[in-house]
Amino acid sequence: MTARIKRHSDRGRMRSRLCWTIVAWVVAIVFFFPVLWMVVTAFKPEPSAYTYPPTFSFHPTLSEFRQVFSRGVGTFLQNSAIATVGSTVIAVGLAAPAAYALSIRSVRKWRDGMFFFISTKMLPIVAAIVPLYVLARDLHLVDNIWVLILLFGAMNIPISVWMMRSFFLEVPTDMLEASRVDGAPLRRELLEIMLPVVAPGVAATALICVIFSWNEYFLALNLTATSAATVPVFLQGFITSEGLYYAKLAAAATLASLPVIAVGWIAQRQLVRGLSMGAIK
Repeated sequence: MTARIKRHSDRGRMRSRLCWTIVAWVVAIVFFFPVLWMVVTAFKPEPSAYTYPPTFSFHPTLSEFRQVFSRGVGTFLQNSAIATVGSTVIAVGLAAPAAYALSIRSVRKWRDGMFFFISTKMLPIVAAIVPLYVLARDLHLVDNIWVLILLFGAMNIPISVWMMRSFFLEVPTDMLEASRVDGAPLRRELLEIMLPVVAPGVAATALICVIFSWNEYFLALNLTATSAATVPVFLQGFITSEGLYYAKLAAAATLASLPVIAVGWIAQRQLVRGLSMGAIK
């Protein structure tokens, strides 16, 4: 009787796992389908991209990609890469000591400090674009890549502080006490003891900053023109009131998505480890 009950329980668990697996695959396919459709459309001739109902039967072509490259997408990709890397270095570099102070060291009214950081994300960026533009104009930074590096970095610091603080809280206190007994200075404690332990969390934070910076459109549109324009601004140039542009836009969007997808694929293990830190006690 006990063996029969156990077999019945095992079968129930297998059915439950199978159902959840099917649900997970269905959800993944639903979320991935727009990306798949974008890639497929990128290889269609322009007239085929406008057919209704849409069809998967067509002769693939690279002509749309060639037209995208002929419009100088490389310059925009370079600007996005410089702004993304520079702003990520600034955000992570400034957020690390701030998160350390708010997690390990005793700071008065640390909750107020954390709320201040996150409250800066509550302001709609459109409400601040005029003073930002005036400031950039007076500093001669309009259409300059440095204005994007500084603003993207400032934009990502609040979320970086919140994320990295949660990672620093997972560092064992015994390790910190041992380093202090050995006389380790503050700089060594942060750089040589804590950061290696929370490296997956730092990598996850950096990846989030990369995604936010790479996809930022509003600031790049209003503060750049030709010299420092990024990929999102380049994509907007394909939308016109006349003519066909679906396939070209899909090809440009596919090229714009590849760098972020590649970075996420390479860092996926660190991302999963970083985002799961502290999830299991």
